[in-house]
Amino acid sequence: MEKNQETALTQMRNSIQKLGSSTEMHGDPTLMRFLIARSMDPVKAAKMFVQWQQWRAAFVPSGSISESEVPDELEPRKIYLQGLSKDGYPVMIVKACKHYPSKDQLQFKKFVVHLLDKTIASSFKGREIGNEKLIGILDLQQISYKNIDARGLITGFQFLQAYYPERLARCFILDMPQFFVSVWRMVSRFLEKATVEKIVIVTNEDEKRDFIKEIGEEALPEQYGGRAKLVAIQDFILTPSEN
Repeated sequence: MEKNQETALTQMRNSIQKLGSSTEMHGDPTLMRFLIARSMDPVKAAKMFVQWQQWRAAFVPSGSISESEVPDELEPRKIYLQGLSKDGYPVMIVKACKHYPSKDQLQFKKFVVHLLDKTIASSFKGREIGNEKLIGILDLQQISYKNIDARGLITGFQFLQAYYPERLARCFILDMPQFFVSVWRMVSRFLEKATVEKIVIVTNEDEKRDFIKEIGEEALPEQYGGRAKLVAIQDFILTPSEN
């Protein structure tokens, strides 16, 4: 680790203590994510970290969101967890044609936490290091106007930005129809520059080849050019060593 990173981490820990919180349960890799998200500013990173701790304690008091808390969101089987990419990132797929705007926003927010936590947990053996990332695939094939949920998309990305900083390695958007372009422009206004830079809208054969290459055929389902089968997130079993 570079000296300036060590200095920033020390300053961040001191700032967190001054804010009345602790880093006892979290190692350098976790703290570095918050520093990177706040351009290596220890004071801003400390504030973000403490806000995350407070949110986590209030919103996920038991440490996780169980399937029984999000039945309506799981029922359509619209989220898939595909194992690890070539670079070791868990691959999560969202089939937008199976999604409809939620009437229960609290359950939807809990669902976002459930799927992000489970996706991240699928990437490590034993203990979490703290710097694990994920790859998201937003499949817009066969969507209709009834599936459009700008609010839901914004919520998902804002949760990633605020509470899962530097967890997103890449997000691929597939088969974006023309009528969705204006929706995406609107959603993009709510995204930080660093998030936008990780999003790839796949529009041609060259980009599709790069997409397949980056993820790898082992994890990618057959319908996307890989060799795997789709696995709904509720059917993906975390082994005891991954919990």
